[in-house]
Amino acid sequence: MPLTPLDIHNKEFTRGFRGYDEDEVNEFLDQVIKDYEIVIREKKDLQEKVDQLDEKLNHFTNIEETLNKSILIAQETAEELKGNATKESKLIIKEAEKNADRIINDALDKSRRISLEVEELKKQAKVFRTRMKMLVEAQLDMIETDDWDELFDEEMSEELDLAENKS
Repeated sequence: MPLTPLDIHNKEFTRGFRGYDEDEVNEFLDQVIKDYEIVIREKKDLQEKVDQLDEKLNHFTNIEETLNKSILIAQETAEELKGNATKESKLIIKEAEKNADRIINDALDKSRRISLEVEELKKQAKVFRTRMKMLVEAQLDMIETDDWDELFDEEMSEELDLAENKS
């Protein structure tokens, strides 16, 4: 157990035949007591400072641990979000490709149908043209027949006969 200033003050030395000068020893002891009290106070102050610094160190250590955990959580969350975004973008791309394929297939089907319709219309136009040509040719044949001449000749002779009969 360490000495206290009171222990030093109360210390009694046995007296010998030619011992030290009692006043000198007492003065020295008084000085030792004062210095020892100063050292004890300084030690106490330093211990308080150490305790405060330990408390601050613990506080900052806790903050550091919390920040490290937060950083880890943020990194994990960022990685998770990045993974989710990647998955979602792949799904969007697949869906877009499917839609594009569907649109292309629909367009090709529509193009084929229109081509078939155009071919059908061409056939119908040829048939119509042929029929129209035949009709026009038949009409021309009818116009160019001698029957018209005979008809005109008969009409004229009838008109002449009528004109003669009236006169």
